[in-house]
Amino acid sequence: MRRTRVNRRVMRADLRMPERIGLYPGTFDPVTNGHLDIIGRAARLVDRLVVGVARNIGKGPLFDVDDRVALVRDECAPVAQRVGIPIAVVSFDTLLIEFARASNATMIIRGLRAVSDFDYEFQMAGMNYRLDGKIETVFLMASEHHQFISSRFVKEVAQLGGDISSFVPALTLERTTARVRATKGE
Repeated sequence: MRRTRVNRRVMRADLRMPERIGLYPGTFDPVTNGHLDIIGRAARLVDRLVVGVARNIGKGPLFDVDDRVALVRDECAPVAQRVGIPIAVVSFDTLLIEFARASNATMIIRGLRAVSDFDYEFQMAGMNYRLDGKIETVFLMASEHHQFISSRFVKEVAQLGGDISSFVPALTLERTTARVRATKGE
């Protein structure tokens, strides 16, 4: 039996349902395999996905926001192709809920790695709901082999000369390694 793909956008238009636009925000400094896992899974839940790259200077980023946007865009291209929906990658420096409204998002997607993430995310979801109750927060659990990966640890391991190849995709590995060498003056 041959399976055929259903064009979700056409089907939704016929049912007169609003387009489901998801927003997955983060700093993505650098983008990890865990991020890409959440992006791929989130893309299956929505008609269109926006990946919001936060400027967040306070975290002391390794990459500036334009470099992070370009890197996330490059890493998301195969995911968008595979899943069959558009994935836009955009920077923002406003309140998350304001960016969600500006993106016409109907949901904010957040990845959870551990119980410690849940406490923070639960508070943020409550605050966002109070600011705009029409935008839901959807939590996706990290896949078991990505639960321990964080951009902060990836940066630290890279800066100390460790191997990050199992935590990030190839292009991110190349650019992160080059950036770390450049910051060390190598």
